[in-house]
Amino acid sequence: MTRDTLERRQVWIYVAAIAAGMAVGMGLPQAAPLFEALLWPSLAALLFVTFTQVPLVALPAALRDGRFMAAVLIGNFIVLPLFVAGLLFMVPDDPGVRLGVLLVLLVPCTDWFITFTHQAGGDTRRAIAVTPVVLIVQMALLPLYLWLFMGDGLGEAVSTSRMVTVFLLVIAVPLLAAYATERWVARDAGRAALTGRLAWWPIPLLSLVLFFVGASQVEAVEGALPLAGDVSAVFVLFFVAAVLIGFGAGRLVGLPAAQVRTLVFSFATRNSFVVLPLALALPAEWAAAAVVIVLQSVVELLGVLVLLWLLPSIRKAVRS
Repeated sequence: MTRDTLERRQVWIYVAAIAAGMAVGMGLPQAAPLFEALLWPSLAALLFVTFTQVPLVALPAALRDGRFMAAVLIGNFIVLPLFVAGLLFMVPDDPGVRLGVLLVLLVPCTDWFITFTHQAGGDTRRAIAVTPVVLIVQMALLPLYLWLFMGDGLGEAVSTSRMVTVFLLVIAVPLLAAYATERWVARDAGRAALTGRLAWWPIPLLSLVLFFVGASQVEAVEGALPLAGDVSAVFVLFFVAAVLIGFGAGRLVGLPAAQVRTLVFSFATRNSFVVLPLALALPAEWAAAAVVIVLQSVVELLGVLVLLWLLPSIRKAVRS
């Protein structure tokens, strides 16, 4: 099997992993603490291999591409957050659900965004270059966004010490390790194959993470099921709007067709599994946040499948 085949089938692999995890979790409820314990190192490993595919050492080059960079940053960090603020009126009045929606919709994707851009015939080079900038900006702005949208309610959910610990061990350490790996690879051309080998691992590791989420969060999933329809509708609306905003913004600033497609996928895809550790670190009464994030990733992946299926029409619509 080639990597391209694996990437094209990843949606169904993830759905199967979630379903298998749920089945095991319902059959072995006493094993939930074990599955949750295994979830954390799996997440750290997933983020490490994901971050190794983000060209952190290419950050200076990205900053020189002013027009495209401005479109990505303004769209992702000003226009879409304003749209999310409007969507909150449609979100069920459950603090965990609302926090999950905010966590996942406010952070643009930095992993499969590149894969989907490539499959859509977008500008993969620019997608790669812009990714580290997007990652850094979202980590800096996410706390501010959450405070603006949730205010004092956020303090009820967040244990600062636990959040800091999770951020350091599950996000910051893999990010720094990935950066060190990139620097080490860059010093010797013979080491470049390592990055290619690591590129095979995000899909299997994400499947493992989803299995452990399903197996360890059965009660949270069952509790969130009554709200799943409403929340899914919000995610579908966001996806459709993000695609349309991407097309409109790209044409407005006069980007070439390939860059417009890249912009569309930057707006439509979210960084669900970077914020998942933060949701899992919340108290039990906020467990719905993690379930909402996983649900968003499934809705998004199905939306991307439809978008890629419509690719001939998309290319015609954005032809320069």
